[in-house]
Amino acid sequence: MLTCKELVARSSDLLDGELSFRERMAMRRHLMLCRNCRRFIKQMKLAQAVVRFMPESQGAEVDELAARLAQKRRESL
Repeated sequence: MLTCKELVARSSDLLDGELSFRERMAMRRHLMLCRNCRRFIKQMKLAQAVVRFMPESQGAEVDELAARLAQKRRESL
């Protein structure tokens, strides 16, 4: 059976559709049984979706937005 560590190591391959049928089935079997890994894959999918919608040019406005978000996070702690 696949371990959590192995699943995490291959998670990008899973999300990019680069696994063989047998590897995909092993991943799915593990995900059926492991709530923490399901959560991890869900977060990875969300991160991929966010990255897709980011502007391609990493200009000053993106850096400014990241700084503001970091400041808001620090304030909320």
